[in-house]
Amino acid sequence: MGTHFKGSKNVQQTLNAFIKLTRASESVNGRLARHLSDANLTVSQFGTLEALLHVGPLNQRELGQKLLKSGGNITLVIDNLQKSGLVQKKTDPNDRRAVIISLTKKGREFIEDFFPQHLEKIKEEFSVLSSEEKEQLASICKKLGKKPEEE
Repeated sequence: MGTHFKGSKNVQQTLNAFIKLTRASESVNGRLARHLSDANLTVSQFGTLEALLHVGPLNQRELGQKLLKSGGNITLVIDNLQKSGLVQKKTDPNDRRAVIISLTKKGREFIEDFFPQHLEKIKEEFSVLSSEEKEQLASICKKLGKKPEEE
């Protein structure tokens, strides 16, 4: 479904593209979130575990920036993962004000097992696209995601 707004062709194209991008993103994320929910994870919790698996221990601020989450939100996510025994917090030896987050043994075993399963779900979602379309989509999304240059 496109826009019903009666504006210039450029405005209608922009709104239609935005609506389709939003609907596609919400649709894919909704289906993938169900898989995460089956494992008792939120999208943010999965992102945290995945980042710690592939990047390694991170301080809380870096983790929030990587996941595009506010300080308060990432604190809640980390606290819940810590309660589940999947991550641990340690004071940064270089900055006592900072906290380093890392996977526990249980967390590493869990995400190493779960990540390939979730990756299969992502691959299924993107199987409707050709290799070239995936490259184009990645390029377009990167372009859209950048902050416009300030004039």
